[in-house]
Amino acid sequence: MYSFQKTIFIFFLLFGLTTFAQEELTQKEIAIIQAEVEADLSFAKKNIEHYNYLQAKISLENAINKAKILNNKKSLGLIYYNLGKIHHLLEEPNLAIRTLTRAIQIQRITKDNTSVAETYKTLGDVLLKIKKPKEALEHYKSAQTFSSLENLQRLENETIIKKGEAYLALKDNKNAEITFKKAISLSKKLNLNNLLSISLIHLGDVQIKNGALKSAQKNIEEGIAIAKKNNATDNLNDGYLSLSNLQELDGNYKLANKNLKAHIKLTDSLLEAKNKLLLTEKLNESKITNQLNAQKQVNAELEQQNEQDSETSTFNQLTTILTIALITILSLLTLSLYKNNNIRLKSNLILQNKNSELIESKEKAELASRTKANFLSTVTHELRTPLYAVTGLTNILLEEDPRPEQIPHLNSLKFSGDYLLTFINDILQFNKIEAHKVEVEKEVFNLKKKIENVISALNNSANSNNVKIHFEFEKKLPHNYLSDQLKISQILINLIGNSIKFTKDGDLWIRVHKIDVTNGIYNIKIEVEDNGIGISKEKQAKMFDSFSQGSIQINRKYGGTGLGLSIVKGLIDILNGKIYFDSELGKGTTFFIEIPFEFAEETIEKEKINYFKDLNEDVLSKINILLVEDNKINQMITKKILNKLKLNCDVVENGEDAIEKVKVNTYDVVLMDIHMPGISGIEATKIIRKFNKDLPIYALTAVTIEDKMVEFDEAEFTDIISKPFKQEDFEKKLFDVIVFKENA
Repeated sequence: MYSFQKTIFIFFLLFGLTTFAQEELTQKEIAIIQAEVEADLSFAKKNIEHYNYLQAKISLENAINKAKILNNKKSLGLIYYNLGKIHHLLEEPNLAIRTLTRAIQIQRITKDNTSVAETYKTLGDVLLKIKKPKEALEHYKSAQTFSSLENLQRLENETIIKKGEAYLALKDNKNAEITFKKAISLSKKLNLNNLLSISLIHLGDVQIKNGALKSAQKNIEEGIAIAKKNNATDNLNDGYLSLSNLQELDGNYKLANKNLKAHIKLTDSLLEAKNKLLLTEKLNESKITNQLNAQKQVNAELEQQNEQDSETSTFNQLTTILTIALITILSLLTLSLYKNNNIRLKSNLILQNKNSELIESKEKAELASRTKANFLSTVTHELRTPLYAVTGLTNILLEEDPRPEQIPHLNSLKFSGDYLLTFINDILQFNKIEAHKVEVEKEVFNLKKKIENVISALNNSANSNNVKIHFEFEKKLPHNYLSDQLKISQILINLIGNSIKFTKDGDLWIRVHKIDVTNGIYNIKIEVEDNGIGISKEKQAKMFDSFSQGSIQINRKYGGTGLGLSIVKGLIDILNGKIYFDSELGKGTTFFIEIPFEFAEETIEKEKINYFKDLNEDVLSKINILLVEDNKINQMITKKILNKLKLNCDVVENGEDAIEKVKVNTYDVVLMDIHMPGISGIEATKIIRKFNKDLPIYALTAVTIEDKMVEFDEAEFTDIISKPFKQEDFEKKLFDVIVFKENA
């Protein structure tokens, strides 16, 4: 009895030590387990490639347990993705959707964007296969976004093709055609013949539906030829079916039947191979299951036999007691581990639910952000178009010798137009910063002169508020630097303008000095100090928030959008600088900005050029311009500018008329508005490009250019002119066309 108790004590001691050892893993043990996880993953991927799905599943299930021990979420995300992929290949859609969704949840948390892109695409494939094209399309869009973000060009190309297939399934032929054309362009660029082949065949499918049978035949036959050359059996199969459908519609039933037979034969061959593969996998799975069940039965029989044999002797009885004791202890251990595992699983489930909620909240926030961005883009476009009329007409009237009593009114109108344009540009700049679409464009410039120019530009505002500006630039500090001078100007204008706005009958100090120098990089501090109204303590915490400006009373009294300081903060962050301030209500505010500047030896001053000054009037009179614009006021303004430059101008109001005009007349340049009734300027340009590749066509647009850049490139515009345009830039673009013609 004593011996039995002693045995029990030893086992409980060992149990305690084992439990403790499980809680602590050494770095070496962690490295070994992680290596095993990676080996299992690699083995699984190779088996998937060789259609050994069962072996791959076994490897992945082993990897899951090891990854959970390490709490390695990135590995878990990859494992669930590959498991979901296997479920998809084995035609188990429900399991595939569940597993891939779980993979995405984990991958989004770990920010594994490459895996997220692949998983979204695979999930889209599953949904498309089970006839849910609308849901599939949303996942393809997500996959394309992440592919583009990580520059995964092949995956992006594959996703674009699948997007086109989803549009086809939704009978959205217009978007399907656009998408497949984009896929063709990208496939050619990347030299991906298999993807090019299927893109051409699918484009042919769309064109069949649109009645463009000749174009469809050309594309399908080209796709089939590429598929044959590259032994792309699946593409070839799709091509035969598409060609058969086309020939049937064209009345060529003999050829249609021939290609249909080729399609059926190839389909049967592919299905036979697939079914054989699936059957083999199912048989292997069943075989392994049967083996496990047989082994369990043998173990049970052996155990029963041992029990019978144990009854033969007292020694065996004692052994049996000890065995039972051991089994009991092991059972307790197993129960303990089971309970711990259940607790861990419940905790993981809670965490997963919370993570899902967080991801959902994040996605809702992202949707709200996109909605806001789209709204701002639309609003600014709608404002810019009439603003073009306001600024254009004002400039024309001021240049036409108005009566003295009219000049103040016109100047007021010009000021209001400029103010509105500044307001719109602030909204656009804020929108770009939030969308991370602002890029740094470095050039050499004189920092001291830049600040002096900003001060000069704001001098009228300073005089209006009776503000005296004091400027101090450290004597030994170099003047020339390499940086983004436009962003520097925006920062200075906002900061100095803000100080002037909130100071009345006071002083403003601008100080520039060096903090330190490292390898030709000058870390420079710029101080903007005023003795204006100051900022209250409760408002200081929100100073750099968007649309934050103290109070409604301050908005009314001093004006502004509340975006200025938010834009400044965004631009300084982009330039790898920092901004902070010190303020006291009723005494004033000092802003400090620190920005790294790369030293440059010299600047090259740009002279303002009068482009048309030296051009012969005979040369100008031979220049013919087509203006495509539906807004009557904008027509009149633009035509007046062109006539003032001695250039001939024809005007049409829509894209259809523009196409006809270009067909029957010779023009040196076309100014094409984008938003018009009927077909858009983009669509009209695409049609013109089919019969005239060389004609200079400039897009006249009030939209944010970055939002439409892809469409502009696809339409093959020569260049883009933003409305309301700067006259100097406008004249430069026209001048380049004229000079090119003269030298041709």
